[in-house]
Amino acid sequence: MFKKILIANRGEIACRVIKSAQKMGIKTVAVYSDADAHALHVKMADEAVHIGPPPANQSYIVIDKIMDAIRQTGAEAVHPGYGFLSENMKFAGALEKEGVVFVGPPSPAIEAMGDKITSKKIAQEAGVSTVPGYMGLIADAEEAVKISNEIGYPVMIKASAGGGGKGMRIAWNEQEAREGFESSKNEAANSFGDDRIFIEKFVTQPRHIEIQVLADKHGNCVYLHERECSIQRRNQKVIEEAPSPFLDEATRKAMGEQACALAKAVGYTSAGTVEFIVDGEKNFYFLEMNTRLQVEHPVTELITGVDLVEQMIRVANGEPLPFKQEDLKINGWAIESRLYAEDPYRNFLPSIGRLTKYQPPVEGPTSRGGIVRNDTGVYEGGEISMYYDPMIAKLCTWAPTRAEAIEEMRLALDTFEVEGIGHNLPFVGAVMDHDRFIKGNITTAFIAEEYPEGFQGVELDEEVLRDVAAAAAAMNRVSEIRQSRISGTLGNHERHVGNEWVVSLQGKEYPLHIDADRDGSTVIFKDGGKKRVSSDWTPGKSLAVLDVAGEPLVLKVGLIPMGFRIRVRGADLKVHVRTPRQHELALLMPEKLPPDTSKFLLCPMPGLVVKISVEEGQEVQEGQALATVEAMKMENILRAERKGVVKKINAAAGASLKVDDVIMEFE
Repeated sequence: MFKKILIANRGEIACRVIKSAQKMGIKTVAVYSDADAHALHVKMADEAVHIGPPPANQSYIVIDKIMDAIRQTGAEAVHPGYGFLSENMKFAGALEKEGVVFVGPPSPAIEAMGDKITSKKIAQEAGVSTVPGYMGLIADAEEAVKISNEIGYPVMIKASAGGGGKGMRIAWNEQEAREGFESSKNEAANSFGDDRIFIEKFVTQPRHIEIQVLADKHGNCVYLHERECSIQRRNQKVIEEAPSPFLDEATRKAMGEQACALAKAVGYTSAGTVEFIVDGEKNFYFLEMNTRLQVEHPVTELITGVDLVEQMIRVANGEPLPFKQEDLKINGWAIESRLYAEDPYRNFLPSIGRLTKYQPPVEGPTSRGGIVRNDTGVYEGGEISMYYDPMIAKLCTWAPTRAEAIEEMRLALDTFEVEGIGHNLPFVGAVMDHDRFIKGNITTAFIAEEYPEGFQGVELDEEVLRDVAAAAAAMNRVSEIRQSRISGTLGNHERHVGNEWVVSLQGKEYPLHIDADRDGSTVIFKDGGKKRVSSDWTPGKSLAVLDVAGEPLVLKVGLIPMGFRIRVRGADLKVHVRTPRQHELALLMPEKLPPDTSKFLLCPMPGLVVKISVEEGQEVQEGQALATVEAMKMENILRAERKGVVKKINAAAGASLKVDDVIMEFE
């Protein structure tokens, strides 16, 4: 077995590979850019080598720098993780030339299947059903428009070397095809060093289901069943699960056998994933093969008990697979929620900054018979950089059934504390409670259909609002009593804590009476009904675990004047707890209106200006592209909200901007 492995990656996947290597007794080498000098993967590894400036095209995807790190440390093998150089044939070739083992497939298989254009041609020749499209190289945007018109809209514009949603756009008309081609080409060049683009028909109402395969160097190939990855935003997976709630055993077997046949046809070894689009009639079409470890591999590990990273290392070392196809059963259900540094209340725009609080739920078995797992590459006090992918953790839960796995995920999300940056925890929490998701009635259009105007938070139902109101009243009483006992107050000026309160939240008001004893509080609503509340919450704690009317309720709690900021199940609430007189006076307070920014184009996220598409004095129309800003490896086109004339442009291509910096002004 290898004595030392270098991980040519960063973030959570580098940490994930290090864990398996350590379990196997193998020493590890991390590589890092300036931005990652204090990153978690650097701290976890036995050695670490600096490889350059923050941009990936000056560090993580520069083959010569990785090769220098290998020579410096004497690493015998390299695990590439996913993204960066994981599907780069030149990198695999350079390792082979150096006599270093690549923990992945041989370079001919990477060339054949890692390239989406070539892989589709091979699949067609092998008789695999594929989605209609144009597999040749596309010279420019005009040719892209012509091809798109011939295929018929909508079309999918994809980077040949792409992955993780990078270099991918859906176009519904000529303008979107033209703009999508340019953005995909730029993103592909920056993320993968390969700007080749192809176009295929976009299948509407599809499910994205993929098969995990594992092959050794002795002719053995197995499939580890499927993952459902249909909950996507901008073609980037957000929630995955294994198995799929849609497939039957016959379809699963057919897809698995076809995936293995394709892998054997190209001499594939190591872990790989064959992706399919599946329609409502369970017809499946080959999309592509990812010749690497997938982001969502933990859900497969949880239902099969197989450590995929360990098996990749063992296959690379020449060992045969320790199991046969009939040994790989599906045990229970697993769900993964990707935690992204994206603000769902600002249209999921990237968010950077310091993690002032980062407290994931406790990993391991739960009291309910499930399992919680969190794959992460960050820590409390660490920085989220603008230079890399915005995913900072993968929260996974396992349980015997899908319904139980969803409930485990709900509770795990409720107890996951993140502060300092915008993040999508409220959104994934809302999905877990969504009726369509609970029923398994999902497609890749789920987010676009259910949240067409973006995510504005969750409107909680009446019973949950009453639970929160009762909990807030009980917590407020604890806080008020604590303040009344502060030493050093004037004599005969003790603070009196009353029993009558009005709780206001989500546009509703709940006048109530509260009676307390040593074991908790009884909240009696004036309009009828009462709830018993008990908890171990103390003022200052950001997480409140309560029992309300016999049911668990987990709240993330922050203080605001006369109340709390409470986050629960995808809702972000300002909850005011006032005396009846305070409530009466609060109704008389004028509402502060937000400033008028309609005459400015503001930068919506920290990023780099790629392109300014208009000039001063130019008249622009509603929907017209004004500027392009790149953040976290994704290009974002900023458009005019209404017709107007550009008065002044304050930023040029190449400028680095903060949130709400003024890019241009209008007359």
